[in-house]
Formats: sequence, C-alpha cells, structure tokens
Amino acid sequence: MEKTAFVFAGGGSLGAIEAGMLRELIASGVKPDFLVGASAGAINSVFFAYQPHSAGSLRLEYLWRSIRREQILPWSFLSLLAAFRGRGTHLVSSGRLRELLYEHYGSRKLEDADLPVHVVATEMKTGNDVVISSGSAVDAVLASTAIPGVFPPVALGGSMLIDGGVANNTPISTAIRLGATRVVVLSTGFTCAERRPPKGALEHAMSALNLLVARQLVSDLERWSAHAAIAVVTPLCPLDVSPYDYSQCGLLIDRAATETRRWLEAGGLDNHKIPGGLRPHSHDVDAACHG
Repeated sequence: MEKTAFVFAGGGSLGAIEAGMLRELIASGVKPDFLVGASAGAINSVFFAYQPHSAGSLRLEYLWRSIRREQILPWSFLSLLAAFRGRGTHLVSSGRLRELLYEHYGSRKLEDADLPVHVVATEMKTGNDVVISSGSAVDAVLASTAIPGVFPPVALGGSMLIDGGVANNTPISTAIRLGATRVVVLSTGFTCAERRPPKGALEHAMSALNLLVARQLVSDLERWSAHAAIAVVTPLCPLDVSPYDYSQCGLLIDRAATETRRWLEAGGLDNHKIPGGLRPHSHDVDAACHG
C-alpha cells in the first residue's frame, strides 16, 4: 500500500518557499499520510499538521508573510559583545521565537496533530539525527531550529539538541525509515544568483550552510532513489535571496506557488529526476536556469 510523506527542508527565511509549494500541492489534491520536517521545515510541517487542508496552507502563508527578522533573531548589543568576548554559548535568546511558536501551536503535543508529524533535530554530542514524534510541539521545533552558536541548545529527552539541519536538513531518509513509499520533497534550494555578496559573519555562515545542504540533498536523492518514489518540487532558480533575509518572504511564496503549479501541470509528481537547480551551476547577469 502506498504511503506518501511530505518532507520539508530547512533553509532559514527560505522556508517561506515551502508555504507556496504546499498551497499548490494541496490545491491539486495531493494528500500526504505523514509529514517530516527539519529546522525551518519543522515550523512548516508542525503548523500544517494541526490544520492539514487548504485553509491551513493559507494560514501558513500568512505566518510567513507577516514574520520579521526581529521575531526570529532579536540581536542586542550586549549579546553581540558577549560573543566577541567569548562569553556564553549563543548570540541570541530563543525567547522571541518561543513566543511566536506558542502563539501558533499553544501547548499542543505532536501526537495530537490531525496528521502524523515527525520533527528532526541533532544530538549535540554525537551529531546524530534525532526524530521527535511526541511531546511539546514548541519544544520540538525550538530544538530543530536551534542554529549552533546562534540559539541555545534545547534539553529534551535527556539530550541536548540543536538544529536538525546539521545532521539531516532534508530528512528523506527519515521519511523512508518511517515507511514512506512515496516522498514529495519541499526544498528551499539555495541562493545561486546573489545580488550582492553576503554581509557579516552570520550571512556568510548561513549562505555557506545553505549551499552545503543543497549539495547534501543531491547526494541523499541519489542514495535513496531506489528505496521510494521521490519527487522534488522544482526549486526556485535563479534565487537571489539570502536565508537570513526575511523581507522577501511574500515574493518567495508567490513565486514558489507559480513554479509549483507549472511543475504539477507538467507531471512533476511522476518525474523522479534530480532538478538541475540543485546541482552546481552559475548564472550570468539576468540569466535563468530551467533545470
């Protein structure tokens, strides 16, 4: 019996792309049996799990359209000064992010979602991925989004957990191990046509990580393609938005929805090839890629 999983990748602010993809997938009648998400993808998968329908996908869009960087990364002079002096383990408190998550999840538990959902985090000491399928939704997502050095690690189940993207940013393997025979991957892609070089240490780090995980995704797709039917929703390419830039979320959603609609109309769900936009490539000025 076929069992379909939607896999939501991490990618910082580029998680907004997945909201546009999700809208069109649901509108087309594709129904997942369960959801798996890491990092920003954990935010999306858990949000949708509690309202797995078209209205829920539209509410997820609204969340991304209204989000501001200060709600995720509230810098302060004192936190930056402490980091430069080598004090503390992180740059910012996760308090603002916790408030945002609680606003949407409340005190609900993962096992109470209308659609089974599994959140992937990373065990800090071993680097192994950890799958969270029960307990506080807020705590699970905080753990999965705890960027090392930026947010504090989260103590959960006797372990210290950090961002799921470190161990398994696009957890296809998790979905297959959980029984998926068909996997639909919602990928954030990577910034492949920057309008300007990254500014500051964090932008450099996030841009480099974004590129690294895109390369890892290609490797995972090659490895797991024999174990399930895997379709990757076409990534945005060229993409010139930093995963640190939350000002472009609305535009990313609209563009992703348009591209996903075209992908579906072209039979994308039955195409199990790796999109060219995930492979190494470059862009000339004003050039576009159609991989």
